[in-house]
Amino acid sequence: MDSLIAAAARALVTGDPLGALKRVALREDPPALALRGIAMAQLGEHARARDLLRRAARGFGAHEERARARCVVAEAEVALAMRDLRGSPRTLAVAALTLEARADRANALHARLIGARRLLLLGHVDEAATALSSLDTQGAPPSLLAVAELAAAEVALRLLNTAVARAAFARAREAAEHARVPSLLAEVAEARAALDRPAARSIQAGQEKLLRLDEVEALHASGALVIDGCRRGLRVGSNWLPLARRPLLFALARALAEAWPGDVDRNLLITRAFSTRHLDETHRARLRVEIGRLRAIAAPLARIEASARGFALRPLGNHAVVVLLPPIEGDQASLLALLADGMAWSTSALALALGDSQRTVQRALVELEAEGRVRSIGLARSQRWLSPPLTGFTTNLLLPAALALA
Repeated sequence: MDSLIAAAARALVTGDPLGALKRVALREDPPALALRGIAMAQLGEHARARDLLRRAARGFGAHEERARARCVVAEAEVALAMRDLRGSPRTLAVAALTLEARADRANALHARLIGARRLLLLGHVDEAATALSSLDTQGAPPSLLAVAELAAAEVALRLLNTAVARAAFARAREAAEHARVPSLLAEVAEARAALDRPAARSIQAGQEKLLRLDEVEALHASGALVIDGCRRGLRVGSNWLPLARRPLLFALARALAEAWPGDVDRNLLITRAFSTRHLDETHRARLRVEIGRLRAIAAPLARIEASARGFALRPLGNHAVVVLLPPIEGDQASLLALLADGMAWSTSALALALGDSQRTVQRALVELEAEGRVRSIGLARSQRWLSPPLTGFTTNLLLPAALALA
């Protein structure tokens, strides 16, 4: 390695991309192209960075597998920053194995962390937790330690374990201070702020209030019957009855819970559940059927009793009933939560993260754009979507979660 390449690499490690570019900006050899690509990525020029990294990877010879693997890892990180989630994780895994075989532990760890962060973006929280638990961070550079702790904190937040998240944030801050990378310190501070922002709303006996993540965690541990509008289900402690695939039953459960300890008129239940104002006997018959289905599902946690004018929810064990709602109303809350990270997302990446079709996501984005809640840049395949930063609250409970919430 010549002196300019070495100096540029040291500048990049300390978060000084301009210092690195001063040394290699006019060079076209593969090592210089790779460093220029990383510098451009740190400056936010992701498309240019990806092009430079690909040119560098093609320029390395057959005997330079480690250098090529490093380019693959850097390109994967750029793709993550661009929210381009279409690439195969196998390519990154092969690069990590190549680096491990050549004793490049730091870059191998970097590759594994990128893979775990990609899983988090896709809502695969359990898989991300498993991937992080298998990492060996002993002796790793402080910057990678900070990233690993940030990922661990994100997993803990998504699993509503705020004490673990708080400890991970403290370790991430300590590592970031040791690394002396300003952008990393800012990232830790921004992520840590999620603990102090409202994450949900609760309604109990007609009273509504905002809750932070630790307050939501305390609510779940309180023994109350929680009608959870964030994850769509019923919960008492660790007992969880999902209704995400039964929106009509969840609408009935929410209506009954909002009226607790009182009952709800049949006509109001029909209006809430079936979204109609023209009631007839068929709706009343259908309501009886749907109440029967909800009664069977909710039986381990609550009873649904008929009253003179409608139905009432009665939790087992005389627990309180609390409705938990997301801070953003509407069916597009998860979409807005993903866009709230401030990055430019493609339609395909949003569809992949939400588990919906691109056509469905495109329709939702067009509606949100007409309401002025999102904006787009670029056209056709280069079109990307952004939303104004939602700084008033955290969106952890709205993000997709492909996990079985126990």
